[in-house]
Amino acid sequence: MREYYSITELTREFDISTRTLRFYEDEGLIQPVRRGRTRLFRPSDRHLVRQILRGKRLGFSINEIREIIQMYREPPGEVGQLKLLITRINEKKEDLRQKRRDLEETLAELDQAEESCVERLVELGVNT
Repeated sequence: MREYYSITELTREFDISTRTLRFYEDEGLIQPVRRGRTRLFRPSDRHLVRQILRGKRLGFSINEIREIIQMYREPPGEVGQLKLLITRINEKKEDLRQKRRDLEETLAELDQAEESCVERLVELGVNT
């Protein structure tokens, strides 16, 4: 296992910008080692970047990701982190289910409006 990764290596590996990595650092999510002005990322930082990006893909905010990462670093540790993650996943799933219900309702309303328009056009003698 390598001791350090450069910022360029991580940006290429994860297809993200250097600005994104600096943002994660500013937010306290990762803590690269500094050698002068150079940032050196440990394997643990690389792993965290992977987890952060996964969290973002799953719809978690930076604050939610930070909370999950902090639980791993401090008591109750991994068990607490996993329980919190399950809770957050269930919250996200319910949010998505509600959005799906809202979308289905909106589509039904649009279908009804379209049907009303077509009926009125027929009444007016216009072919559709």
